[in-house]
Amino acid sequence: MEEQFNALADGIGAHLRGSEGFLASFAGESSAFVRYNHAAVRQAGTVEQRYLSLELFDGKRHAAKTITLTGQADDATRVTAAVTDLRDILKDQPEDPLFLINTAPQSTRRVLPNTLPAAEEMLDAVLTAGSRHDLVGITASGPIHRGFASSLGQRNWDTAHAYNIDLSFYLQADKAVKWGDGGSSWNAGAFTAKANAAKQRLAALARAPKTIALGGYRVYLAPAAMEEIMGMLCWGGFGLADHRTGITPLIRMVEGERLNAAVSVRENTKDGFAPGFQSKGFIKPDSVDLIVDGAYRDCMTSPRSAVEFGAAQNGAEDNMEMPVSLDMAAGSLAESDILKTLGTGVYVGNLWYLNYSDRNACRLTGMTRFATFWVENGEIVAPLNVMRFDDTLYRMLGTNLAALTKTRDARLSSDTYESRQTRSMLLPGAVVDDLRLTL
Repeated sequence: MEEQFNALADGIGAHLRGSEGFLASFAGESSAFVRYNHAAVRQAGTVEQRYLSLELFDGKRHAAKTITLTGQADDATRVTAAVTDLRDILKDQPEDPLFLINTAPQSTRRVLPNTLPAAEEMLDAVLTAGSRHDLVGITASGPIHRGFASSLGQRNWDTAHAYNIDLSFYLQADKAVKWGDGGSSWNAGAFTAKANAAKQRLAALARAPKTIALGGYRVYLAPAAMEEIMGMLCWGGFGLADHRTGITPLIRMVEGERLNAAVSVRENTKDGFAPGFQSKGFIKPDSVDLIVDGAYRDCMTSPRSAVEFGAAQNGAEDNMEMPVSLDMAAGSLAESDILKTLGTGVYVGNLWYLNYSDRNACRLTGMTRFATFWVENGEIVAPLNVMRFDDTLYRMLGTNLAALTKTRDARLSSDTYESRQTRSMLLPGAVVDDLRLTL
């Protein structure tokens, strides 16, 4: 795919006229998918797809379109036709004062080694783990490609070989244990350990469920639950435009309110799966500190926001100023001590359907789901029926944060809508006092 993309980029440059220039972004994948139900393969196949997003510009006037590529020789003809179409559109386009491109070309190439086993090996591992259980879910694996080229001679390429396994052991009604694995390096022993841990929670889930009174409880939020919370914060929480216009849910942090000093969050491009460049060709820094020791530090800034607000861009996408390789610092709580530290309270495996109940206060609401348990004296007693929580970030990760785990989970995006994604989060679990359960 890389060779074809570079050839197409060279062809685009040969068709430019006068002061025209171009930006071209490439997204492709070669993925093996398997869907499971009742611990059996229900669908298996492969997907190869390639998309080229082409933007033609002349000064501050620009126009863009995305075309699907086939990988065949006729792609060059279709790209040439796209240039012609964009040129016609460009004639009627007004100047865009916020349009910004990288005028200092920086070419890069990163191709991560392929250490993944054959898809069949993962399939066998999943079927073995699901033996004698009602296992449902999906596995996806293979290379994900991203590229960029410009008329200024810049060329960037990134290939990440990754897999994502998203599974559930289903028991009955709304009772299931959701679990999975993902990364760029397959570890059969680690996968089996996760499967065994999920089976232990499944056994506890089979006990008679418990309903508790509404109120505040000491809880443990597993990394999967933390992923939902941090995912909500990424929705407008870290973008410069949201901060400068005052619509960020973290407005209180902008004004000086702090979280617990144990909380530090950064965009960790260097160790993430997302490419180190964005669609306008700007190179991302290795790391951007967003929250440091509980205090807000910096924003994700796109090229458009950089022009509009007079700031330095740091690789965020236009209209999507959010971290894509989020890294939350670990704490000191050992995994073996989680239940003991929780004592009596609620073990929350997953959260669901989150939203803001008071955006300005960063108050979040959502439902528990899958494996959530009542714990007494450090021992799981019974599964809990579904409940709603409603609380602010400043309590959950601020005044009421009791501990963060030393071990963190790498949470790769399991989204496959339109294409596989390269977003990831590295997250600890958290013990929180007095989380408010409201329904």
